[in-house]
Amino acid sequence: MDMDAQLAARLRALRSAAGLTLEALAESSGVSRSMISLIERGESSPTANVLDRLAAGLGVTLASLFDQAPKAEASPLARRADQVSWVDPETGYTRRNLSPPGYPSAIELVEVVLPVGARVAYDGTARSVVVHQQIFVLDGVLELRVGDAVHQLEAGDCLAMQLDRPLTFKNRNDAPTRYLVALTAGEHRPQR
Repeated sequence: MDMDAQLAARLRALRSAAGLTLEALAESSGVSRSMISLIERGESSPTANVLDRLAAGLGVTLASLFDQAPKAEASPLARRADQVSWVDPETGYTRRNLSPPGYPSAIELVEVVLPVGARVAYDGTARSVVVHQQIFVLDGVLELRVGDAVHQLEAGDCLAMQLDRPLTFKNRNDAPTRYLVALTAGEHRPQR
């Protein structure tokens, strides 16, 4: 199954499990109903920002859109060949889910390779669950804006944050920057 088809099936399954119509997900995510429909049919390759907004609307992490539903019999081992990779059509950045597919765990690990000059921005869409994230730079230099704060991260640096404000990742290096993302999704936020 190609990545667009796998993403389409996963998005449909998560929306169905949440009991959301296309309209309800469009309202909670800020992504148009027609765009969600195109993605769910595998007819559109969404950007990272669109996927993040959909994940927020579903109350899941972005990494979970590339995972499988948790299964009791899932292996705790994720071989390199079984790790799903996705390339953002807008920026060319690559993300690879490192965590064992379908294995029930509170932690999700993702490796990201950000090409030279690439900029990936997430608008900080409100989330129904609290998501904590840590970024650990493996190679290169990463400029990371979290809200109004700007951080220059080099190999070996780690930054912890909660996903509750806009984020911008930039590679101002002359080589690709590679970093690890560790995520946990916790308690639900109270409805306002």
